Amino acid sequence: MEVIARAKYLRISPFKARRVAKLVKGKRVDEALAILSFTKKKFAPMLSKVIKSAVANAENNTGLDVDRLWVKNVLVDEGPMWKRWRPRAMGRATPILKRTSHVTVILEERSK
Repeated sequence: MEVIARAKYLRISPFKARRVAKLVKGKRVDEALAILSFTKKKFAPMLSKVIKSAVANAENNTGLDVDRLWVKNVLVDEGPMWKRWRPRAMGRATPILKRTSHVTVILEERSK
């Protein structure tokens, strides 16, 4: 059985987030949280929070065994961009795109 947790509008570029998401895909939940606790990237605590939320969903909503949960997939999609402008020489301006991400964590119960 699969359990899903989502976090939307996270203020991080999807490109940077996907690099961290690759680290935990296919790992056991406790192993994934241990990896994220030692990862020095901005997205690591954000992803850790979403995984903990998915574990809580599995435990409380469906009654699954927490020790048998695996990270089946981590999807990082683009959210809306904040558009800002930076002044440049000779009266020009260049755009600054502040990217956001939507993260979906899918956990699955497997046998050890």
